[in-house]
Amino acid sequence: MSNGQGQAAPAFAGDKKTGQSILGKAERRFIDWAIPKIPKPILSHHLTYVTIFWSVGTVLFGWLATQNLAWLNGVSVMVFGQWLTDSFDGSLGKFRKQGLVKWGFYMDHLLDFFFAGSIVIAYSFLVEAEWLEFLFLVLLLVTCATMAVSFLSFAATNQFQIAYYGIGPTEIRIGYIALNTFVWLVGTEIFSWGVPVIVGLNVAALLMLAVQTSRNLWQIDYDTNIDGAPRP
Repeated sequence: MSNGQGQAAPAFAGDKKTGQSILGKAERRFIDWAIPKIPKPILSHHLTYVTIFWSVGTVLFGWLATQNLAWLNGVSVMVFGQWLTDSFDGSLGKFRKQGLVKWGFYMDHLLDFFFAGSIVIAYSFLVEAEWLEFLFLVLLLVTCATMAVSFLSFAATNQFQIAYYGIGPTEIRIGYIALNTFVWLVGTEIFSWGVPVIVGLNVAALLMLAVQTSRNLWQIDYDTNIDGAPRP
């Protein structure tokens, strides 16, 4: 297909992730083992849509945790379930040859936004101080902005990277589950110092990622002529 200037448009690469997380290889082996065992009536788009259920459940369990912190274990179940379906949907689509590559990229990551927001909302129920509620709003903004960096970089390079410095979505989900267990055991008092620390770390990570991506794109532009050919 031509891009209107006589050049062939690059093939869509949203289904080919770059970057390797710590658990990436083990996760890949598990997915490859499990995919053929999924019942035939279940298709990739069914798994994608299940994230709506995980998101609603996360908010519900976060609200219930205001009465009993044991409900945070329900949030952990939602996080695990979302990892499972989110890990399988794309690979299942390829295995079944459904062909929903661009739709899958769009809907999968749109619902990822909703799920990430649902986690922040669930935790925000557990604080009463207004300054902590404000920090959760900041955390929601930073979370969305970090995801946006990956999508914007992909739009500019056609390379989709979601793991940085060995940390990807799977490692982040494990962190959420560990946090839920910790808060359940020790109480919400840790939020008074824990939330500022988490927000600070997320802001630092966003800045590092944004600066690194900006430099990479600047270098690509510098090394490329206006017509898209490499500079001599």
